[in-house]
Amino acid sequence: MTKARRDFHDHCRISWQSQSGIYKGVLDQDKVTRASLLIGLFKGLRLLFNGPLTYGWPKTANSGPGFNGKSPVQIMCAGGIPAMMKVRQHIDALRGGV
Repeated sequence: MTKARRDFHDHCRISWQSQSGIYKGVLDQDKVTRASLLIGLFKGLRLLFNGPLTYGWPKTANSGPGFNGKSPVQIMCAGGIPAMMKVRQHIDALRGGV
């Protein structure tokens, strides 16, 4: 597992732990931003899709604009916060948002 992918998974875990009250560490601005983006992304996915696609979409290769056959997770791991913002905006746009 690459460092970027490990960091992404750590942020997902921390996001979940902080929401559930398990995480007791200090969240710096970077972690808060990443957690917010991930929470918003998964909220949008739950509103957009049903069933396995809700949680499978981030790991599925995507031929849509901006993905070039890569999965959203690959895009976010490689591009950091700016890429996470673009993926979240993509989901919001699919839902008819801004």
